[in-house]
Amino acid sequence: MNQSQIRNFCIIAHIDHGKSTLADRLLEITHAVDQRNIVKQTLDSMDLEREKGITIKLKAVRMQYKDYQLNLIDTPGHVDFTYEVFRSLAACEGAVLLIDKTQGIQAQTVSNYYKAKEANLKIIPVINKIDMNIGDVETLEEDISSTFGFKKEDILKVSAKTGEGVKEMLERIIKVIPAPIGMEKSPSRALIFDSAYDEYLGVVAAIKVVDGEFNIENGRKIKFLATRKASIPEEVGYFKLKRFKTNSLKTGEVGYIATGLKDIHSVKVGDTVCWENEPATPLAGYKEVKPFVFVSLYPIDNSKFNQLREALERLSLSDSSLYYEPESNSALGFGFRCGFLGLLHADIIQERLEREYSLNLISTTPAVEYEILNTKEETLYVRTPSDLPDRSSIQEIKEPWILCTIICPSQYSGNVMSLCNDRRGILKKMEYPNENNIVFEYELPLSELIYNFFDDLKSVSSGFASLDYEFLDYRAVDAVKLDILVHGSIVEPLSNVVLRSKADVIGKSLLKKLKDVIPRQQFAVSLQAAVGGKIISREDIPALRKNVLAKMSGGHRERKDKLLDIQKKGKERMKRIGKVDIPQEAFRQILTK
Repeated sequence: MNQSQIRNFCIIAHIDHGKSTLADRLLEITHAVDQRNIVKQTLDSMDLEREKGITIKLKAVRMQYKDYQLNLIDTPGHVDFTYEVFRSLAACEGAVLLIDKTQGIQAQTVSNYYKAKEANLKIIPVINKIDMNIGDVETLEEDISSTFGFKKEDILKVSAKTGEGVKEMLERIIKVIPAPIGMEKSPSRALIFDSAYDEYLGVVAAIKVVDGEFNIENGRKIKFLATRKASIPEEVGYFKLKRFKTNSLKTGEVGYIATGLKDIHSVKVGDTVCWENEPATPLAGYKEVKPFVFVSLYPIDNSKFNQLREALERLSLSDSSLYYEPESNSALGFGFRCGFLGLLHADIIQERLEREYSLNLISTTPAVEYEILNTKEETLYVRTPSDLPDRSSIQEIKEPWILCTIICPSQYSGNVMSLCNDRRGILKKMEYPNENNIVFEYELPLSELIYNFFDDLKSVSSGFASLDYEFLDYRAVDAVKLDILVHGSIVEPLSNVVLRSKADVIGKSLLKKLKDVIPRQQFAVSLQAAVGGKIISREDIPALRKNVLAKMSGGHRERKDKLLDIQKKGKERMKRIGKVDIPQEAFRQILTK
């Protein structure tokens, strides 16, 4: 295949704008997949993707159309998976910006457009779902033109469902998107944009060949510049739903290298692969991704700890935005503190761990990373409440803030503003791109976002609002560690870092939940919420009462009082030395409520 006949492109859009359906039509028209194998969301191979109707992982697929090789990378649309989009863009020269006719321009539409512009890609604007009777194409064309600067005649109109206009889009892709620029005679270099693990082939790296050629027939070793690992590759090839083995990959082509390496840490996404003993400079790669939300995961059966470790290692290979480190506590045993890009990302990873690796897990309350300046002028970063230093040694606590972009119909603007104000938001910008929609830019504490903000936003906007956000900085906050004590003992998994002004409300709420799930004991159990050793809320679980007089058919009052007095002393002794064993199911209930 001549390099000038290669086109590498991706489809970018807001969630549920029809990316996967459009990919289905492209596979159908180019005959890349047998008609009998094309199903709804063909490229979404995970059960979770089909059930939730979203794309979670980027997928590469090669298509042949006329005399051209088309390499498509299907990308996710949810804000939690923007790192997948970022990696996809680096392997392409062009992007199809897909916009739903019925929903118009949404938050991720704008965000993905600017990501593609930053990557210097040629962007083709496309309006989807023109077969629907809802929405006005002419008004949307005006919006696209005014928002992104496209000419109206350059905006394509398609129906991914019926296939109308998709062939014209393919022709535009071939005509407009440039061929990859690379030097065939230069030292071979390829960018790793994704990876996975195969039991037989080891780590399989998805690559875009930037320069030269990777031909494995000569038996040479490949080398990874970042990790300095080398190996003889098992095979190379390209993706077409499954892996198709070939002898070589040439300049500009997208495919894979089966490295043969069994150590998953040997291959990093964003690394440059080249031939060993051949001079090559590293490619730009990717910026390090910073996790936003931290959740601890514990196996209910502690003997599955090593299985959980292995599962996280495998998942982190295909999801480089996943962070994890081991931790332990007396209540839940051994587990991992994991970092995610958002709550949906956390939910998806936990579900994948439970389904794909047969694990039964408990997850703790989501938290953010705090920046602590101690009295020694040292800066610490705390990702779990148990690591928070004693208040007397803290000079200042800072929490992360984000810049949040919200797009919604103008009739819901009052509701959205009230919600953001209640969540300590600072309005930075408010624009009317057209007469129907309004765009807000708010600065928000990240801790407010992870506590049902997205659900509340959908509620106050009847489901029409869309959200995108990016990290800003750390700002001072009056936060405290809220401890939960059961019978005088601190229960670490229930500890949390909260605003001082909300500590009593959150403490009361947690105690009421805890009172409902902890089984009653033979002695009275106290539940307390404390801040810095000061009790701010309390609940009591009454003791189970055994009727010790039931065996007596009669008798004097003195005999009955004697038995009751013995029982009372026994309960007092149990209360002094008794220990409340909180069952795992109780943790599961309270941490998932």
